[in-house]
This record gives sequence, C-alpha cells and structure tokens, in this order.
Amino acid sequence: MSAAVPAGDDTEYVAWLKDRSMLANAERIAGAFSGVPAVWQTPFGTPNPSAAGPASVWFTAYPPSMITKPGCSFLGTLGDEELWRAFAAIGITGVHTGPLKRAGGIFGRESTPSVDGHFDRISTEIDEGFGTEPEFRRMCEVAAAHGGVVIDDIVPGHTGKGPDFRLAEMRVGDYPGIYHMVEIPAEDWHLLPPVPPGRDSVNLGPETESRLHEAGYIVGRMQRVIFQQDGVKDTNWSATAPVTGVDGVRRRWVYLHYFKDGQPTINWLDPTFAGMRLVIGDALHSLGHLGAAALRLDANGFLAVERSARPGVPAWSEGHPLSEAINQMIASMVRKVGGFTFQELNLAIDDIKQTSERGPDFSYDFVNRPAYVHALATGDAEFLRLTLNLALGLGLQPGRLVHALQNHDEMTYELVHFAGPHRDEPFAFRGRRVPGRDLAVTVRAELIERLTGDAAPYNSIFTTNGIACTTVTLIAAALGHRDLGDLTAGQIATIRRVHLLLAMFNALQPGVFAISGWDLCGMLTLTRDQAAGLLSSGDTRWLHRGAYDLLDYQPRADASPSRIPRGVSLYGSLPGQLDDPDSFVSRLAGILRARTHYRIATAEQLAVPATGDPAVLAMIHRLDTGRLHATVLNFSGRPVTDRLTCPDLPAGADVADMLTDEPIGTVGDDHGCALSLGPYEGVSLIVG
Repeated sequence: MSAAVPAGDDTEYVAWLKDRSMLANAERIAGAFSGVPAVWQTPFGTPNPSAAGPASVWFTAYPPSMITKPGCSFLGTLGDEELWRAFAAIGITGVHTGPLKRAGGIFGRESTPSVDGHFDRISTEIDEGFGTEPEFRRMCEVAAAHGGVVIDDIVPGHTGKGPDFRLAEMRVGDYPGIYHMVEIPAEDWHLLPPVPPGRDSVNLGPETESRLHEAGYIVGRMQRVIFQQDGVKDTNWSATAPVTGVDGVRRRWVYLHYFKDGQPTINWLDPTFAGMRLVIGDALHSLGHLGAAALRLDANGFLAVERSARPGVPAWSEGHPLSEAINQMIASMVRKVGGFTFQELNLAIDDIKQTSERGPDFSYDFVNRPAYVHALATGDAEFLRLTLNLALGLGLQPGRLVHALQNHDEMTYELVHFAGPHRDEPFAFRGRRVPGRDLAVTVRAELIERLTGDAAPYNSIFTTNGIACTTVTLIAAALGHRDLGDLTAGQIATIRRVHLLLAMFNALQPGVFAISGWDLCGMLTLTRDQAAGLLSSGDTRWLHRGAYDLLDYQPRADASPSRIPRGVSLYGSLPGQLDDPDSFVSRLAGILRARTHYRIATAEQLAVPATGDPAVLAMIHRLDTGRLHATVLNFSGRPVTDRLTCPDLPAGADVADMLTDEPIGTVGDDHGCALSLGPYEGVSLIVG
C-alpha cells in the first residue's frame, strides 16, 4: 500500500471516490425504474419456484477458474454458440456466472485485490478482467436463443473496502450509514490496538471486543466467528487506522465484518437506508441494464445484529427477523421487475423453510450436501435419510432447493441445524437418541477422518467450515485412494460411476440441479506446490478451484486468464465426452433427459422410506401427471438386494426403469418392489 493516502480534506479526491461509488451509481440506476408501468405487472409477494421454468439445470461458473476461448474474455466465452450447443446436448439450461463485478478495495487511488474470490464487491461495473457489459448482454441473448437463462449475483451482506467504505471513513454524507461502523472518540483510542505498518485496519481480540462492548460502543460478541483464525480473525470486529475526514477531523472507527476484514458489513437499519439503496441499485443494474433473469443472494442471512439484553449472551444476528424482512424485500423487488432469486447461505432447516415463505424463490441445499457425502464416506445412508425426513417433516419441499455438486466453496460440514438452534434436541441415530451437537461432532469427525489427512492428503480442512475438495477427490478419498498420481483406467471408471450416483441424487429429485465445470471435466484438486501463491492467505479453498477448459479452447494453457493454475482433468473436455456414450457427460445427459421429460423438477416429494439395507436410499415423488417416481441409490461398493416398500406405492402397479424403459417388476400387496443394485448404482423408476 502507498504510504501517502489522500485525506478527506482533498476535495478532488473525495469527488473522485464519489464518482466511483456504488451508492452514487445506485441512485442513478433507480431513477430509470421509477414511474415505469412495467414494474407493476408482475406478482411479487409470494416466492415462485416455477419462475425458473424449464431452466432448472444450471451450469455454475467461477470466473477466475475458466480457461477461455483464444482472444475472448470470460463473458465472451460464456456467450460462445459452440459452448451453448454443448450445454444443450447435455441438458443444461441456465448459467450462473458467479461474481463478475469489480471487487477488492481502494487505498488512496490504488486498487487492492479481492480478499474473497470477488465476493467483496466495490462497484456495479464488470471487472474488465472478465469482460464487458455488451458481452454480458450478448451472453444473455445466446442463452435465450437456446432456451436458457443467465443468473447473476448480488451481495447484500457486505461490500469490499472500495470508494463507499473510504467515503464512510471520511464521514462523507450518508456513506457511514451504509455500514455497521462506530466512531471511537480520541479519548478512548487507548482501547484500540495499533494498526500494523502497511495495513489500514486491525482485527480486535476478544478482550478488546469485550471492553468496547462494556463501554457501550458495539454490540459485542457474535453467535459465531466465521473464518476464525487465531491472530488473523479472532472476532467479527476490526478497527481502522486514523483517517482524516472532510471536516479535517481525524477519526478511528470500529466496524463489523461477518467474513474477512476486507468485507465490511452493510447496515440495513440505519436511518439513511444508504445500504439498502446501494444493494437494490446493484440488483436493478444486473436485471434491468445487463439482462440477467435471476440473482443469487450471497451472505444474506447476516443482515441484522441486535445487542442481547442478557449479560454474557452473544448479540443476535442469525435467524433475526430483520434478515427475513430484508430478504423478503430484496426477493420481492426482483420478482417485481420479472426475475427470481436464490440464496446461498447455510441455515437451519426451519430457518430455510421460514425464509422460503416470503423470501427468495430457492435456497441452496446445504442441508443434504454433507449428508450425501457422509453416506458415500461411510457406506451408510442413515444420516442422509435423517436430513431428508427432517426437511420433509418441517414442510420444506426439495422443489424449493438448489441441489448441487461442487461449487466455489468448500464442502461445508457446519451442520447448522444440529450444531445451532437444535443442538440440545435429541435425534434418532444408530440405535439411540443423540443430542444435535453430538450428532454434528460425530458426522464431522467421520468426514474428516475419511476424506482428509493421511487418508487423503490432496484434500484439506478449510477453517472450521468444511473440506476443500473437488467432487472427484472426495470420491477418491471415499474409495481409499491415497495417491492420485497413478490411478488406473478401472479406478477412474469407478470414480465416474460414483460421480454419476451423486449426480442422480441431486438431479432426480424436485428443484434445481446445479453442476460446475470442475464436475463436468472431473477435476482433481491442485497440488500445494501449484497453489502456493494462492494459499499464502491461509484460504485452502483455492486447492479445489483449479482452472478447467470446457471445450479444449487452449489445450496448452497452464493457467486461466486470472492465473489460476490448470488442474488435472480425469474426464476430458465436453466435445470428447459427448462423442463417447460411456463418458460422464454422456451418461449425465441421459439422466437429465429423463428429468426433463418427466418434469421431475416440479414434482412433490412424498416420502423417504426406510430401507432394508443401510447403504440404500429411496425417495418417492408424485409427478405433475399424478404418476409416482422413485429414485433409489446404493451408496456402497457392494451389490445389494433390497425391497423398496412405501404405502404410497399402489399395489399391482407396474414398475419400469425411467432411463431405459425396461420393466423392473410389479408392486406387491405389501406396497413393495424387489430391487437389485450393483456397487454405487442408482435407478430412476416410474410407477404405474
């Protein structure tokens, strides 16, 4: 960072920051929607998962990791007709772009890099490293021509340390109202730690957090410290260095950041409503100006914080009714202008259910993702049956969820439902009643033991959140492969078969199915030597974000344009896989054809029945036509013979394999049907 930083009494510098601020741009954008008849034509008060329509199979991109077409940007590549023809052949009908807008920070007039994979947004403008606004609009046109949609992002929980935060530090206009930040008078600066040279802020230790809380400055300790790391992030609060304001006064501030210190939290209940104006302006820019059909809401569960009235009790943030109200407002605004939303936040099942009643149209399936990985790691689907039945019992239909394989984040095992609000509630597990907190500890320990460490040194724990891995490397670990450098053709074929099993679990149930480039190409994690520069911050997630090349655009490239090292692909590019009927992508295309033909996305889940073999999972659905559908999966490496029994299955009904049309049998008087499954095999059945 530069030693000479322009101060708030430099009027030209303040004007320079304002011209680039998200708040100022939001006010310009909002004016284009005021008094326009079109914004009154769409119902908006109730979530509408049918808004996704036929576009319920999404490719989830991650801009820094995509190797692009020669001479093209990321957005130019995502708008490539050849790529969309490949997507159509597979059955992909939507693209979630990932974060594209400028991120990181501003220090003086110098840009600083993103601290969280471009989720620390500082502008409504697209990062020139990813492309241009005309390229974004062209991508939307190409998607529409193939019956698809484009999904963009907003981040309602925080920004980066961009122009808006710098203007807030200088106490310019409404800008301090954007953030949860408190000015600490000079006479109390002794309560604050010094800021190290070359830094603009310092994280507070627990003792300082407590002193400031007792002095009445901040609400104090939070319910949890996300990304906690000793000596790096001990609390959710940081203090700024002294900053000269527009009035010439030097100030120090303490600000809240649920995530990293470069991601100051937005204050949605400040009287200026500046944060609200900023976020809504960003959303309208993506929908109305760029042409996106939908938005992901990132970090949207931390939109409120309230001091506890009881001594020693953390401040209330997670599950706060203000967060629910704000999510409802954002989702309603998006629906009002013709779009839809999904949220990607790890919440308890009942919190997701409550949010889904008025908020985003879809929620990411964080509940069952660690559970199906646990089923694979242990060869026992009991915990997965438990999570599915809990959701069903609480009225959360899978049709409201986005069921995904790998995404840009770790395979999270926080198990919020069990470790959080239901930690003292007993759950039936392995023949006894286990408190939620103990159940969470057991599941996490088994995932760590089987999928990391000596058993799988290519995977890594990410803070307290989960495991940095690709889908392929968690499968390899579950299969007992310690070294990935000498996998045989037979071992790769088994990995592919397990990968298809996990794809069937996610795709052959109601809701949205999402798949990444890492999945499509069968990517391994990067080695620590490859990712050394990226891992210097301690963020192990870069291990699973290796660069991939969907169409063999640049076979000799050793990195993406963002300099993410190229990973090893077990499956190869899409064209080669589409030419091979036994490839992962070709087999996946067959699964997705059945999903589309029978409209599984809009089905209703009826039951997740008990099975005779612990490795077998069954899900029963009612299709739009009234016929019944069953997904049955074997999570073990041994063949199984079982009997699928459920009162919903009508006696005497014929049962056929949905993917092959081959008859399986007839439902008996016991409402059951005999099944034989090979190792890691799944079937999709049509009943009646």
